[in-house]
Amino acid sequence: MATWNSRGLRGSTLEDLINRTNEKYRENGLALIQKVPTPITPIKIDKESRHITLAYFDQKSTVDYIGAVQGIPVCFDAKECAADTFALQNIHEHQVTFMEDFEKQGGIAFFLIYFKGRDLFYYLPLAHLIVFWERARQGGRKSFRYEELNPAYVIPKKHGILVPYLDVLQMDLDDR
Repeated sequence: MATWNSRGLRGSTLEDLINRTNEKYRENGLALIQKVPTPITPIKIDKESRHITLAYFDQKSTVDYIGAVQGIPVCFDAKECAADTFALQNIHEHQVTFMEDFEKQGGIAFFLIYFKGRDLFYYLPLAHLIVFWERARQGGRKSFRYEELNPAYVIPKKHGILVPYLDVLQMDLDDR
């Protein structure tokens, strides 16, 4: 089983950790969050193994995860960042538009960012991203630095949960 400790993810992918976290939340009746599959069109399929060997993306994907937490609709995207600077080019305009529309319908949209160098997870509310997004649109920095983030949204480590984002989600709800 993958663990999150001071030596980083150690070969596990961010997606695996979030999937396991979501499964734990489901088992405990706390949330029902599902991974949104990326739509693809297969080009080549290995006849023996029946595996897709070549494909292309059908359309722009929206978010990585969608579901409900205690009756509240949520959607989020997961990103990794090797350095302390996160390039906004890693987020696409159609994703931001989808998330804005999702929140207009009463949902909560956010990003989970894993800062590899710091070995920490960060919960970035959509409203906080929009500040950086608009700055870039107006000719400013096309990235944000870790130092610009609100330290209250660092996801604390919690025994038994790999990416324990629900407590920070509650803080986001309380801040609205």
